[in-house]
Amino acid sequence: MKKRRILFCAGTVLLLIAIAALMMVIGRGHTIYFDNKNLEVDGQKYEAVRRINVNVNGEQVAKLSKKERGMATCMGQKFKFDIEVIREKGGDSEFYTFNIEIPYGMDGLVVNLPGMIAELPFEVCTEEFIPAPTVEEEEEELPGEGDELDDGLDDFDVGGDL
Repeated sequence: MKKRRILFCAGTVLLLIAIAALMMVIGRGHTIYFDNKNLEVDGQKYEAVRRINVNVNGEQVAKLSKKERGMATCMGQKFKFDIEVIREKGGDSEFYTFNIEIPYGMDGLVVNLPGMIAELPFEVCTEEFIPAPTVEEEEEELPGEGDELDDGLDDFDVGGDL
């Protein structure tokens, strides 16, 4: 009876570990940020383009001008997106499709689109998104705030013999 109980407990633990590993791979949500900003690599400059439309699953998620950032969310480690590039006003559109694998342990990923268009390596065009730390302001205490009022009645003994 005791061996049977140990086997059930061990099996349950292994099943939970397998489910956790599976959820880490397929169930993890990521935020992908798209930058249309200038990029300089080894002295070579890649200029931002006039307009980029970003589509994910056939739906437009961002319309970026120069120096703008858009975002999309995804589940899992693989992410596919299409972009439409318009280099000059009234010019022809260029279409690109990208498939990227999001590194494990990264919740936010910044993708530089001019670098992706120039077919630079993934490591050069991407970086981990690290939010700026928020500074919490301490509330100022106004004079007289929080002070207890002293009505002076505590100093007298009211209930005595007459």
